[in-house]
Amino acid sequence: MKYPNWKIPAAPPAPPPALLEAGYAPLLAAVLHCRGLDTPEAAAAFLSGGLQSLQNPWLLRDMDKAAARLDRAIAAGEKVAVYGDYDVDGITAGCLMTDYLRFRGLDCRLYIPDRLEEGYGVNTAALRNLRSQGVSLVVTVDCGVTAVEEAEAAASLGLDLIITDHHQCRAELPRCAAVVDPMRPDCGYPNRELAGVGVAFKLACALEGNSRRCLLRYADLVAVGTVADVMDITGENRYIVRVGLDKLYERPRPGLQALLEAAGLGGKRPTATSVGFTLAPRINAAGRLGKAGVAAELILETAPARCRELADTLCQMNRERQAIEGRIWAEAKDILSRHPPTGPIVLAGEGWHQGVIGIAASRLAEAYRFPAVMICLDGDLGKGSCRSYGGFPLYDALAACREYLEGFGGHAMAAGLTIRRESLEGFRRALNAYYAAHPPRSAPCLEAELRIEDPRYLEMGSVASLDLLEPCGNGNPQPQLCMTDVRLESIMPMGMGKHLRLRLSKFRQNYEAVFFSQSLPELGLAEGQRADVMFFPQINEFRSRRSVQLLVTDLRPAQ
Repeated sequence: MKYPNWKIPAAPPAPPPALLEAGYAPLLAAVLHCRGLDTPEAAAAFLSGGLQSLQNPWLLRDMDKAAARLDRAIAAGEKVAVYGDYDVDGITAGCLMTDYLRFRGLDCRLYIPDRLEEGYGVNTAALRNLRSQGVSLVVTVDCGVTAVEEAEAAASLGLDLIITDHHQCRAELPRCAAVVDPMRPDCGYPNRELAGVGVAFKLACALEGNSRRCLLRYADLVAVGTVADVMDITGENRYIVRVGLDKLYERPRPGLQALLEAAGLGGKRPTATSVGFTLAPRINAAGRLGKAGVAAELILETAPARCRELADTLCQMNRERQAIEGRIWAEAKDILSRHPPTGPIVLAGEGWHQGVIGIAASRLAEAYRFPAVMICLDGDLGKGSCRSYGGFPLYDALAACREYLEGFGGHAMAAGLTIRRESLEGFRRALNAYYAAHPPRSAPCLEAELRIEDPRYLEMGSVASLDLLEPCGNGNPQPQLCMTDVRLESIMPMGMGKHLRLRLSKFRQNYEAVFFSQSLPELGLAEGQRADVMFFPQINEFRSRRSVQLLVTDLRPAQ
């Protein structure tokens, strides 16, 4: 059992008659009802929102200033740089803005800082380097809204700065040509859930004067970055992502087409799930290993042969990232097997990869149900990634332990820190003391939208109707369903024991199921036992045969 707390509806689903009369399948109608969409009009508006979903880019604060400064650069033929970030959102945003400014005739270069050498955000050394190359204007994407000192440095260098970002602002904004960020307190833009690539897209729309034309050109990049950055897939974002997924399927740009094929998605219609779990990790791997430029080159490249070469390189990087993560994970589990945690986990290791420890920290937090801090040591200093669990206020905890830290930043759920080797034990004690005084309010709860008590809800047509909910993601998740008191007919390990294939029986019927990232020893159940199961139903296609398959979220002994 992955989740200690479950919340299951007492009653089976009751789809509104109006939705059934409008032709919605019972399962989809019940899910829409759970999400407050009780009428055919409300359901249609959510499921099929069109071009009218796009908001006016000029509603973003400082968009007029940003567009005016770029119009001057275009008219004067200035040399411009786009300053991005090394994650998927930052890479797609950087590629979008670079491609658009080049399309408008500008001499534009893309600069992405090295994750391992420079770290996150705008840095003065990079600005100085760009100025020495003749750059007169820098446009940031997915970063910069807290770069107050760096903006002052840019001004002293005679370098104009336009900041486009989507992160939380501090009380003081950088003084520069423009700061475009929907999270600005004085910004009235209706969609505060734009990704960094979404803000870059809006700037391109403003410059182009035609949002539809920009959407047809860049929806795929906005979709990939929005899904990868786990933004809400509702309203404007939902429409853009849906158009972007269609573009990935029908007319992908050469680089992304090559990556889709290399990842085994060639010829298949992409979903938000396949983008988030298959495409995005391969792009992200480049940034984690300090080679984000490879991913950016792939997206901007047009020669098919070079695209295939770069796509294969990204897949190899992802395998390398997985191998590094596996080694760190094994070392961490070995340590914790000898010293089981009773509070926050703080582990430090020589040679652990700085770009990968964040993933390991997330896995540790989920596996042991405590906040986790993973620190890679190099000489006297260590750099760490922190992940919360159960709503523990991670940033506040680090602030309380600041006397042991050289620096830290982040938010309640994830953070980073720098620490001296000799401060490790003091930090570990202080963090555990803070945890004891401020325990999490509650453990994460797995909640089902519907409790299935009628086999008709799991018939092929009803399950297939859930496709209309796509794209799913944050704010519009895949429906979580539950069946209680099912019988475990068979349990088969697959994927070298990392995953499980199950056969469950209920309502005198058998259901095939898969449980990813769960080994047989971790399951704690045996064939023949009764269990409760949380799952998402999907249509599985194998050798031209279609069948209902349950994608298991968690399994526990029947309560």
